[in-house]
Amino acid sequence: MRLQLFIASIALLAVIGTASAGQNWAVLVAGSNGWYNYRHQSDVCHAYQILHKNGIPDSNIIVMMYDDLAKNKQNPTPGIIINHPNGQDVYKGVPHDYTGNTVTPKNFINVLLGKKDAMKGVGSGKVLESGPDDNVFIYFTDHGATGLVAFPNGVLYAKDLNSTIAQMHSENKYKEMVIYIEACESGSMLEGLLPDNINIYATTASNAEESSYACYYDSKRQTYLGDLYSVNWMEDSDAEDISKESLFKQFQVTKQKTTESHVMQYGDLTLGAKHTVSEFQGATRNGKQQSVSPVVDRMNTLLKRETTATVDVRISILSKRLADLPANSEERLSIKRELAYTVRQRSIISSTIDSIAKKSFEVNRSGYSDLVTSQRMKLTQHDCYKEATQRIHAKCFDIQNEFVLNKLWIVANLCEVGLHSFTINNAVDAVCDVLGRQQFEY
Repeated sequence: MRLQLFIASIALLAVIGTASAGQNWAVLVAGSNGWYNYRHQSDVCHAYQILHKNGIPDSNIIVMMYDDLAKNKQNPTPGIIINHPNGQDVYKGVPHDYTGNTVTPKNFINVLLGKKDAMKGVGSGKVLESGPDDNVFIYFTDHGATGLVAFPNGVLYAKDLNSTIAQMHSENKYKEMVIYIEACESGSMLEGLLPDNINIYATTASNAEESSYACYYDSKRQTYLGDLYSVNWMEDSDAEDISKESLFKQFQVTKQKTTESHVMQYGDLTLGAKHTVSEFQGATRNGKQQSVSPVVDRMNTLLKRETTATVDVRISILSKRLADLPANSEERLSIKRELAYTVRQRSIISSTIDSIAKKSFEVNRSGYSDLVTSQRMKLTQHDCYKEATQRIHAKCFDIQNEFVLNKLWIVANLCEVGLHSFTINNAVDAVCDVLGRQQFEY
């Protein structure tokens, strides 16, 4: 009898131990659409392949991406997406949880908070069902600006992201969480906002003031295949035994290889040293992975030397296409016109936002006008900034456009020097009511 009780106790402890080990969950988001933004969705597809290969079940991986690449008329290899020149297909098997118009900031927040009722009838309806014993990995890639990242429909503000994270923590939605963000000025999504005591470790492609960079231009597809920060962390995960590599080591490798921007880390930095990459990206197959050969690694490094700031990607793609076309061909003339239009679009956007800044000071002549257009300030007036940028979106331009995103730090500065949102909004109306909302195609 005592022996039976002892065996039963051991079995119970084993069950409890298994339960307390928890599960891995992941949310992967590409916040853009369009062929020239190819790299964001290919990044997410590659990230999925890493997690899937490492044993995280599809039921625990939620993918949000517009899904307009595989069958795109510009795709020379229909049904296939690659993240590296001559690379393998990374699209096969990727879950189609949320695609097209369901890729929104609101749906992303509902997924993170596990709101199943809110997501009924939307995409796959999958949400994070993680609990206090589970590790969560979030990867986001797209365009960004001061205090926001873009989605195909709408933008997600830093304040809203961090309040969502705080709610996840208060509701015990995770044991520990890792966040990787690829976007321009992505450090501004977390800097001064993410606490260091809620079991989260995060890294970003850039600091709060600089661009992130595209890489791997592919002449066959006439677009960039990846983003520098993203392919660096993913190629590290592909090459290393991530069951032995710490999160901090992956940060160091990624930082060293991302030469154009400053890769940053936030949150509880001790987690980076304490935990392995595999605790968030899945246990490696058979306990280990094969490292890439030195030749392949050198080739990757050489190919990544040609990088392009996100804001310059469209112009770079058109310039490269133009250079490859014969003189006086019809297609060359068409691309030349498109390039001229794109350059003009960028100029109009820049001068319009400068005009909004100037107009904002017409009533209150405080001498800050030159300062706000020449020197970046740290964003603290989040509500004013949100209201002003939404007014620009309604009256002037689609703020998902990277040329607009690249200038929004000026709008943030207007709030930081003490102007009220209604003053800025009046300036927006005065400038953009004359122009009308510019429906630029991109």
